[in-house]
Amino acid sequence: MTTAEHPVLPRQSSPPDEGGGRPPEGRRRMIRRRLITATIIVLLIGVPAGYLLISAGQSRRSGQDKEAEASAQGLREGWPSRMQRRIFEVPIPGDAVDVQYYETNNWKASRMYVQFRTSSSGLDRFLSRLGSGRAALTDGDVTVGARDTKIAGWHFGRGVDWAGTTHTNKDPRPTQDITVDMTDPASPVVYVVSAATP
Repeated sequence: MTTAEHPVLPRQSSPPDEGGGRPPEGRRRMIRRRLITATIIVLLIGVPAGYLLISAGQSRRSGQDKEAEASAQGLREGWPSRMQRRIFEVPIPGDAVDVQYYETNNWKASRMYVQFRTSSSGLDRFLSRLGSGRAALTDGDVTVGARDTKIAGWHFGRGVDWAGTTHTNKDPRPTQDITVDMTDPASPVVYVVSAATP
């Protein structure tokens, strides 16, 4: 026979069971691949879900804190936030103790009531940061009005060395009524009502 009578056929691949194809995946490799896939799925789903849960919890706690603050009646212990101190211009000295505050808001005015005990030098720092000084205090003067006294739950009775001043600013900056218990000059107690009109 001639070459023309015997056509040359291309070489064919051997059947899969004869070892010519891809080797079967080993058990260890399969477990590793599934573990990596499961880890990726957990990261893609679990991390955002966890973040959402944490965010929701923080948001709920923040809302509860704000609700408690809004519903509080009278002074509450603790320092007002930096933003509140900046808005109402109440520069509480760093050495202050027994700090209490209360904020009210309505369409006419916003007020913050603050009470704290400080040192003699702390009182000077407080007044100077307001743009005032000890010379502005008038002996025997209670500058906090009856309405504000009732709201804050303060009592400015007899037998106490009171001194007071009103620090006035141009609108929209707040005005502060300041009354100080000077019975112990080394440890005065300061009462402030800072009122801002929108």
